[in-house]
Amino acid sequence: MEEGVLEEVTRAGGNMANKFRAIVVLVTCKSPAEARRIALALVRKRMAACGNFQSTPVASIYRWKGSVESAKETLLILKTTRNRFRKLEKEIRRLHSYQVPEIIALPIISGSRKYLNWLAENVR
Repeated sequence: MEEGVLEEVTRAGGNMANKFRAIVVLVTCKSPAEARRIALALVRKRMAACGNFQSTPVASIYRWKGSVESAKETLLILKTTRNRFRKLEKEIRRLHSYQVPEIIALPIISGSRKYLNWLAENVR
């Protein structure tokens, strides 16, 4: 991260990411079409401010029902806040084709003040 961005966050009165409790949520999907459909639904419902995915698949290796499996999947990256996570998780489970979808939330520990303000405004 650029030094100026960290300085901007500090001048803003502390860690803006903690103020808004911003998080990144990772979700693996069976296809780009599924990732797009889920991201669109979540952004429309203001559960996520943004969703990103690549059409190039990621290679996944995992254990499922006692066997080691592999698959090509699409990684969906969502930006939201902690207070929206439970509703977001419930909606992902409803829309997702997997029996046990990967839904992992990671804290955003720092970021651009303008971006984090935008994120918070778009999940209200």
